[in-house]
Amino acid sequence: MRLRDLREDNDLTQATVAKYLHCAQNTYHQYESGKRQIPLNLLEKLALYYHTSVDYILGLTDDNKTYEAPKMKA
Repeated sequence: MRLRDLREDNDLTQATVAKYLHCAQNTYHQYESGKRQIPLNLLEKLALYYHTSVDYILGLTDDNKTYEAPKMKA
């Protein structure tokens, strides 16, 4: 996962991100280190926060752009 890289690239502390996620800093540290699986709802929240995709955070793609849904025709 790219949690640490994203956090450091944005000059954030673990405590800052943990506060945003409403979890303890130690819990966030465990997510970042891979000792604990991050819940999907928090993963989605981080993707929105960092303006990227869940796939990018998980390392499934190197494209860090957010997914844009196709526009519906009227």
